[in-house]
Amino acid sequence: MARALQLPEGRVLRYLGLRVVQVVPTILAIVVLNFFFLRLAPGDLAEVMAGEAGSATPEYMAMLRQQFGLDEPLAIQFFKYMGQLFQLNLGYSFRNSMPVLDLILTRAPNTALLMLSSLVLAVALGILFGAISAQWRGRWPDGVLSAFSTIGFATPLFWVGLMLIVLFSVELRWLPAGGMRDLQQVHTGLAAVGDVALHMVLPVLSLAFFYIAIYTRLTRSAMLEVQELDFVRTARAKGIAPLPIAVRHVLRNALLPIVTMTGLQLGTLLSGSVVIETVFAWPGMGRLAFDAVFQRDINLLLGVLFFSSFLVIVSNLATDLVYALLDPRIDVR
Repeated sequence: MARALQLPEGRVLRYLGLRVVQVVPTILAIVVLNFFFLRLAPGDLAEVMAGEAGSATPEYMAMLRQQFGLDEPLAIQFFKYMGQLFQLNLGYSFRNSMPVLDLILTRAPNTALLMLSSLVLAVALGILFGAISAQWRGRWPDGVLSAFSTIGFATPLFWVGLMLIVLFSVELRWLPAGGMRDLQQVHTGLAAVGDVALHMVLPVLSLAFFYIAIYTRLTRSAMLEVQELDFVRTARAKGIAPLPIAVRHVLRNALLPIVTMTGLQLGTLLSGSVVIETVFAWPGMGRLAFDAVFQRDINLLLGVLFFSSFLVIVSNLATDLVYALLDPRIDVR
């Protein structure tokens, strides 16, 4: 570890600069594809708002399209959108009557809370279950946990969420079925924290269910691979007890692929949060994107997609850099 962290600062900066240069075309491609693909979808904000107002006359539609800038050629709309992005302006949500960036920033902490809680739970339980499965390979704990991970891979997130609602909210009445806070009572201080934590239980369990299965399988396979290495056989020959070998030698050396996988899970967690936030009415970015689709709020949907893509790319970049610092075998020239 010390050797890995003593890499020359100049080499690390060059590595980081190279990765940033590679990221820029990716971001531009995402922006272009998002803009034009969304414009191919039928309907627009003017049609939705005119339909809700019950006044879909040609004159009223033309007025709305002019107000939203939808009457201009697509190329002009694109160049205006790019100009706004270079000014860190994600546009204006006419549907919500506020700037897109402000709207996203009000929802992003809620999504971050849900995602990080689910990720921490998934990593902790996945490593625990994977270590147990590897330690008792071929026995009943391994069979039970392998069956659990298979079910976790195959079960849709929305079904898990609905079943948890039916069991814990409808039948047992232990936990709230949705939302982030109790709307009937105003809580402050620790009571408010407890209220949010209570509302988080079911969404976090639902979102973490799939990833617990992933980390269980990953930890099991990594530990079984490390168990066959020479230094583990040497430790056994010295008479070291099985538990210290499993924890100090096998598990420690099997964590590197788990760290890498954890850093790369942000994108899939964001996509999973769309489903979970919709099922549980959680006020996050996923629910915001879902509502934007049905409301044809293109500016808001473009902003959410760009913001989410940027977070995923930055997360992958940070993972690459940390991996290069932790593993001296990675070339950072």
